[in-house]
Amino acid sequence: MTTERPPSEHEQTIPLYDEVLSVGKRAVERGRIRITTEVHEREETVEQELDSDSVEVVRVPVGRPVDAAPEPRHEGDVLIIPVVEEELVVTKRLILREELHIRKQTTRRTERITETLRSEEASVERLPASPIKNPETVETPPQE
Repeated sequence: MTTERPPSEHEQTIPLYDEVLSVGKRAVERGRIRITTEVHEREETVEQELDSDSVEVVRVPVGRPVDAAPEPRHEGDVLIIPVVEEELVVTKRLILREELHIRKQTTRRTERITETLRSEEASVERLPASPIKNPETVETPPQE
């Protein structure tokens, strides 16, 4: 067991320094970049086949009696649509007056279209870092 004794007159107390560690962080610029974009235009022509339909209607007189209205029908590439009317006689009967013969014709043509298209291109340029002015750092002039 140790006991502390009061310092005597001949003894001297020397103060000791206590060091404290301080940790911090700061931003340091390592480099810079410059990005520029450039728009390029080019003319581009495309060809596209386009279809166009037209119909030809031919009226074919028939003029014969029928018991019921005939249904539309196809004969080859022709669509036939019956047209009937009622006619009053001593007895009522259906007369097939005419048929519409419809033929579909397809024509093909090629169209040329010119259009301006744009695209962007980006270039990246690396620049040197600019020195950071830190108030804690003493800057020394360059030596020659």
